[in-house]
Amino acid sequence: MARNALIVDDSGVMRKIVMRNLRNTNIHFDHIFEAGDGLEGLKVLESNEVAVIFSDVNMPNMSGLEMVKKIGEQFGKGKIKIVMVTTDGAEETINEAMSYGAAGYIKKPFTPEQMVAYLQDLL
Repeated sequence: MARNALIVDDSGVMRKIVMRNLRNTNIHFDHIFEAGDGLEGLKVLESNEVAVIFSDVNMPNMSGLEMVKKIGEQFGKGKIKIVMVTTDGAEETINEAMSYGAAGYIKKPFTPEQMVAYLQDLL
């Protein structure tokens, strides 16, 4: 299986920050895809294998929570490792994401070390 990652965030700047942090983890990814919202994220998954997704929660068109729910329905809960990357650390939001199949969350701002810790557990 290809080791691909998907970054889903409506902020292009935040997608670049997540990408740079992923590259600084020294964990090799064959390809890192980007999407501006949940709908674009699902579109990427239609034609690409992805091992791990880093997704914002609050986005237009389709939120990260809605996307996680759809991914769980389409691929099976937990089949694709999903990490929510968010400023919204509210317990109810995190619990909702986990109930849909998310593997965990990283609170913005974050460090490459935090990403490594998550990735080592997930991959």
